[in-house]
Amino acid sequence: MALLIEGKPVRTVLKWQVYVTAASILIAGFWWGPHGALSALLGGLVNLTAGAVFGLVATHSRKRTVGEAMTALMRAEAGKVALIVAQLWIVLAYYKLLMPAAFFATFFVTVICFSMAIFVRER
Repeated sequence: MALLIEGKPVRTVLKWQVYVTAASILIAGFWWGPHGALSALLGGLVNLTAGAVFGLVATHSRKRTVGEAMTALMRAEAGKVALIVAQLWIVLAYYKLLMPAAFFATFFVTVICFSMAIFVRER
């Protein structure tokens, strides 16, 4: 069984996050060199992986009633937040040459991208 994210809004937002991360890597690499590019990549990957986990949990949970749908969304959001916190801790603790501006700029822009899922329509 393939684990696919079924919702178009989540898939679309994940694509946007990939584009933003790629652009940030190019900009940070130009300004700060390889460590800036790697910092931007890590900042984007934190939200990209967390968003993918959110999508997987939300779309593969049982949702026959409104209560089950809300439980699935809360579980997906809790998993996303826990994964973000864990990844932030790992990056900040172990990558000593981190360029904070590149890392946090990419991180915050990808957070904003994920919140834009509400504007994507299912057809």
